[in-house]
Amino acid sequence: MILYDLICPDEHRFESWFRNSGAVDKLVKAGQIQCPVCGSTKVQKAPMAPRLAKSSPSEMAEVDRKGEVMAAMQQAEQAISKLREVIHKNFEDVGAKFPEEARKMHYGETKKRGIHGEATMEDAKSLIDEGIDVGVLPGPKRTDA
Repeated sequence: MILYDLICPDEHRFESWFRNSGAVDKLVKAGQIQCPVCGSTKVQKAPMAPRLAKSSPSEMAEVDRKGEVMAAMQQAEQAISKLREVIHKNFEDVGAKFPEEARKMHYGETKKRGIHGEATMEDAKSLIDEGIDVGVLPGPKRTDA
C-alpha cells in the first residue's frame, strides 16, 4: 500500500491509499478518482515530500493500522464483487419486481427459484418482517445492468 497526495483543478488537496503506483496512475487516467470537496474527476498526483523515518513507534503503528484497514477494505470489496458476479450468473434478475416475486414464492403462488433484483430498504425490511429470507448486498448498484 502506498499513500499519495492528490489535487484537483480547484487546488483541493487530499490523500488516498493505493495498492501500488501503477494503480493510482490507472485510476487517475480513467477518471475514477473523485475530489471529496468538489467532485471533480480531473485529479492528478500532487508533489510530495518524502517521509523520513523520524516517526515514533506509535506513529508507525498508526500507519500500519491504516494500511491494514485499507487492505481489509479492498479484500471485502473484492469479495462482495465476486458475490455479485455469482448471483448475477446463477439467479434470475427480476429487477424492481423483487419484493413482489419474493412474496409470491414465499406464499406458494409461484415456483421457488433463485432470484435477485432491486428493493428499497423499506421493502427489504418489510420482507424480513414477513419472514421472507432475503439478503442485502452493500455497495453501489451495478452500472452495467
